[in-house]
Amino acid sequence: MTMRSMAPAPAEADDDTAADPCAPPARPGLRERKKIRTRQAIRRAAYRLFEEQGYDTTPVDRIAEEADVSPSTVFRYFPTKEDIVLTDEYDPLLEEALRQRPAGEPPVAALREALCSSLTGIYRADAEETMLRIRLIREVPALRGRMSEHSADTAWLLRRSLAERTGRAEDDLELRIVTSAMLAALTEALYSWADTGMAGTLEDLRALVTRALGVLERGLTL
Repeated sequence: MTMRSMAPAPAEADDDTAADPCAPPARPGLRERKKIRTRQAIRRAAYRLFEEQGYDTTPVDRIAEEADVSPSTVFRYFPTKEDIVLTDEYDPLLEEALRQRPAGEPPVAALREALCSSLTGIYRADAEETMLRIRLIREVPALRGRMSEHSADTAWLLRRSLAERTGRAEDDLELRIVTSAMLAALTEALYSWADTGMAGTLEDLRALVTRALGVLERGLTL
């Protein structure tokens, strides 16, 4: 997720496994787990170097060396250097969190709670990496420019889930507006947190995100 845009690289299904969109998420197969480990190793190496040397002064060749892979492997997993920061495996978790919200809950409230709970889980899993990632996106123009493409992928996943809840088409204009606006509010909340030095606890961050999403839920009143 992400500031997400935080959109994942698509998983490849095993040849003998039929995809069932209604089934609960299955544990990834061995091949996909290896891919995830490689992506994570490259990201961890990149974050170490970005922290030590800065984003702009860290070439992909150096990231590959640090991760003990070839530059071509880095580009196979991440088409651009920006994608190393912006790509993750969190979008399916966000989609599942939205699917698990009570059926009678208003769609905007369900999306708000799914975003908050997913962010909480991501932060608890690796607070240091989460904070570094947000700071990089806030500070590096190239990352913010690339992020719009990732946000579109995340918005599509959320629209798909909201379409199931509401009976609307996935390309419904109102669904587009709601999902895009909620992701934009989440991004601005995270930027605001970064601008204040990322101070406070996880509960403070969650309260900030809830406040940002609440602006939309009450109808953009000030």
